[in-house]
Amino acid sequence: MSKDNFKLIANNKKARFDYFIEETYETGIALCGTEVKSVRMGKCSVKEAFIRVEKGELFVYNMHITPYEKGNIFNRDPLRVRKLLLHKHEICKLSGQVTQKGYTIVPLQVYIKGNLIKMEIGLGRGKKLYDKRADIAKKDQRREVEKQFKISKMY
Repeated sequence: MSKDNFKLIANNKKARFDYFIEETYETGIALCGTEVKSVRMGKCSVKEAFIRVEKGELFVYNMHITPYEKGNIFNRDPLRVRKLLLHKHEICKLSGQVTQKGYTIVPLQVYIKGNLIKMEIGLGRGKKLYDKRADIAKKDQRREVEKQFKISKMY
């Protein structure tokens, strides 16, 4: 993706910390007019959001979109359930993996691509506590190496 038509709105950093992300998908989101305006202003959060498959369709729950200030009566509930737009065969594949293999579908980020608002979702497997500790140790080790490299670069 080129930088000129991509604008990140919301990112879920905790998802990559809590899950091993196996596959990612780009989906559209069914929004109403005032929600689109609010998202374009950057007032969206996916930190507490989760995704479920119901009757062959994907829905995102707890995705918070702040009501548009000038929307008055046209504003919707900020935490309403929103439909995700994905091909039928992709939804079938996701639902099969979620039910059989113990995977879960997590929202990773919301962004604007061209004129469209998209959500990146991931098929993730939950991490155990020791996996999280290993990730923290790797991050600390990388930080130390960068710090040493920066000090040696200065001299």
